[in-house]
Order: sequence, then structure tokens, then C-alpha cells
Amino acid sequence: MTATDGPGHFKFVPGFVRQNAGKEEIYMLEEESSRKRSRKQQEEEPFSWKKEIISWIQIIVAAVIIALVLNNFIIANSRVPTGSMENTIMSKSRVIGSRLAYLTSDPERGDVVIFHFPDDPTGKIYYVKRVIGLPGETVNVVDGKVYINDSDTPLDEPYLPEPMEGSYGPYTVPEGCYFMMGDNRNNSLDARFWKNRFVEKDKIIAKVLFTYFPKIEKVE
Repeated sequence: MTATDGPGHFKFVPGFVRQNAGKEEIYMLEEESSRKRSRKQQEEEPFSWKKEIISWIQIIVAAVIIALVLNNFIIANSRVPTGSMENTIMSKSRVIGSRLAYLTSDPERGDVVIFHFPDDPTGKIYYVKRVIGLPGETVNVVDGKVYINDSDTPLDEPYLPEPMEGSYGPYTVPEGCYFMMGDNRNNSLDARFWKNRFVEKDKIIAKVLFTYFPKIEKVE
């Protein structure tokens, strides 16, 4: 590009051309400069195993904290070592329960729950059974059939793998407590045989939702 230097004369002005090269050239120069700075920083900051290890430790600690919060306040994870709840929950299955299920409501008949075994003074033994008797009710087992209060009609229990044998009771459930039985009645050490037959509501840890080992299956 030229600039005039009097009538009929033109003079080449390099600075003028450079000044008007446009934003694109300036941008390209800045981008190249940025790349050089980035390469320089990478050369000046070699890989650090210490930083890598600290980063992984932070991730692991965060994962452990989340797991503890979930397991102590939201879900319960329990193993069923016997066949007392077959065929609903098979022996050696692992189950997940909700700790939030009874915050605003009470357990209902038929719920499968995880609770502190009432005959264990340490409070470290957990059982998984089904709620059969509710607070204030009388549970009576006659010839393998479960009757509530003075009803002439036994409970409908489609979850039982086989007919129950024997007669037990009657058991009157105290207020604030529940009467638990296993689904595999002929092979279940449940409230019929405990010294302390009833489970207080605050000893119920969670409502069982599903098994996740050896297979994932909803518990009803």
C-alpha cells in the first residue's frame, strides 16, 4: 500500500501497512505467544507423583465419606445367612433397605424389615423378618394359620413356601411394638421362640427394598 507525497507522486510507507494489517494478524501473533507460554510452563512443571497421589487420596476420601453417609442415614445393607425367609429371600443373600421408610409412617403388616434382634443385649445382631402383628393386636397361630384378634379368617400369606405346622400363641403385641415371623415358618427362629417376643419401633432399622446378591430382585 502507498501514501501520496505530492501531486502525481506515491511513497511506500511500511509502518502504515503494518499498522493496518488487521486484527487477524494480531490475533495470530497472540495465539502463537500463548502457545509458547503454555509449552514453557509444561517444560517448567514436570509430572509430579506426589500431586497425583494426593489427588487420588482426595477422591478416595470423598467416596468413603459419601458411602458412610448413605449407609448410616439413607440405606441399610444386610446379609441374610439362613433360609428363614425363603423363598422371598434366599439363604446368604444380601439386601438393601431404606432407613427413611418409617420416618413419617409406621411399619405395615407384610413389610419385610431389618431390625435389632431383641434378645441381643449388645444391639449388634440384626434380623430380617416380616411384620405380622401390629401394636395392640393379638396374634394367634392355630394349625399353621395366623389369625389377628378375633377374626375367623386367617391371614392371606402367598409368600409362604409351604404350610406352617403347629399352633402358637396367642401373643398380644404391646403398643409401639411389632411381632415378626419368617416366611419359611417351619425353619425360622422368629418371635414365636424369642424370650423378648416383640420389636420396638425404634429398633427397626429399615424396610427391605430388594436383594442385590446373588441376584437383583424386588422384595415384597
